[in-house]
Amino acid sequence: MRGRGWIKALRQDEARQVRARIAELERDLMAATPQGRHRRFEAGHELRNAKFRLERLEECIAQIPERAEH
Repeated sequence: MRGRGWIKALRQDEARQVRARIAELERDLMAATPQGRHRRFEAGHELRNAKFRLERLEECIAQIPERAEH
């Protein structure tokens, strides 16, 4: 069975991936390239969802102790 450290590392990796996606979406939204209105809407929606997901992951990570207390 895997312990808290493994779960925390898994959540931290997931948070890094979400941060990278947020950065990519923000770059896409600020780019000067013409995007259709629908594409901008989809990117904005995904960005809001990713930020919400990141917030929840950070809360989860903060609640996982570094070591098991004995």
